Amino acid sequence: MPNVLQELLELLQLERLEQNLFRGQSQDPGWGTVYGGQVLGQALSAASQTVPEGRFAHSLHGYFLRSGDVNAPIIYDVDCIRDGKSFTTRRVVAIQHGRAIFNLSASFQVVEEGFEHQSQMPEAPPPETLKSERELATRIADKIPEPLRSRLTAERPIEVRQVDPVNPLAPEKRPPHRQVWYRTAEALPDETYVHQCLLAYASDFYFLGTAMFTHGVSPFQPNLQAASLDHSMWFHRPFRMEDWLLYDIDSPSTSGARGLVRGQFFDQQGRLVASTAQEGLMRKR
Repeated sequence: MPNVLQELLELLQLERLEQNLFRGQSQDPGWGTVYGGQVLGQALSAASQTVPEGRFAHSLHGYFLRSGDVNAPIIYDVDCIRDGKSFTTRRVVAIQHGRAIFNLSASFQVVEEGFEHQSQMPEAPPPETLKSERELATRIADKIPEPLRSRLTAERPIEVRQVDPVNPLAPEKRPPHRQVWYRTAEALPDETYVHQCLLAYASDFYFLGTAMFTHGVSPFQPNLQAASLDHSMWFHRPFRMEDWLLYDIDSPSTSGARGLVRGQFFDQQGRLVASTAQEGLMRKR
């Protein structure tokens, strides 16, 4: 397993301080604040580690309250609200410097059989025909500001391949829709919660930026303030992160200095494995 993937797994595993209290470290994504997907994945990990065996996350809803400090640890305080016969509910507060920076509500369920239907997987070119994010970043490395340059051109724990990639340094107006393929660099442990935490971590990649397509702007522009405000996620079917997953994203609305984005994750067999939604700040400075 590559070191970068092992580092990410350790980042999401957390240090247990007490029965329902955890501590996590951070990676600097290149813009000086904690990446939202990291806090999301760590909070889900903290909640998952307090849940009875055989129950897995089916939904989560989180709010980003303050920017995170990449140079300080994050404390995750888990409130074990309820353990029912088939559902378990947890609430997690992420704390830094004595203040809440994120809170999460998550629900877990035993495995059950029931009615089945799903949206059809949209058409998309296979990932093998596309170039990786790292390859694309290397092509324009001289135009990417540091320290983003070293992050984007370095080995990544999750391989990303965009369909019809966009140059964020020279944005153009286009429909608010994007497709991205994801998978981890190598095989992972079998624990379901590990794969769910990794998908939660990755689900914030390229998300809010899709709402900016219609307006021809990019989060890299100095006159635009962009930040995730909330994030919701539903897990529908089992999946593995070392297998390719297609993230199909669209934005139905922007208003009030906010953008709304929605996403669906499909595996290569066409199964809908997870859905996402987020509203984010899109403010002209």
